[in-house]
Amino acid sequence: MMRGRLRDERGFWRPMAMIGVIGWTVALPMLIGIAAGTWIDHRWPSRFSWTLMLLFAGLGLGCLLAWTRIKREQEDR
Repeated sequence: MMRGRLRDERGFWRPMAMIGVIGWTVALPMLIGIAAGTWIDHRWPSRFSWTLMLLFAGLGLGCLLAWTRIKREQEDR
């Protein structure tokens, strides 16, 4: 790994791995938001959908985390 970084080899699998990491970085907060929202909706019914609100909150958080990850990866190059 160190030799690859020193030689600055960018193969096919490094961008593919980054796409996977970014995908999970966005998807995981969304799934946690859906789970928490569903639990809240079943526990305390209200006229507002907590599932939908926490889904969008998770999406926003995931996009923010993905953006910071990409910026950090660009700075490392």
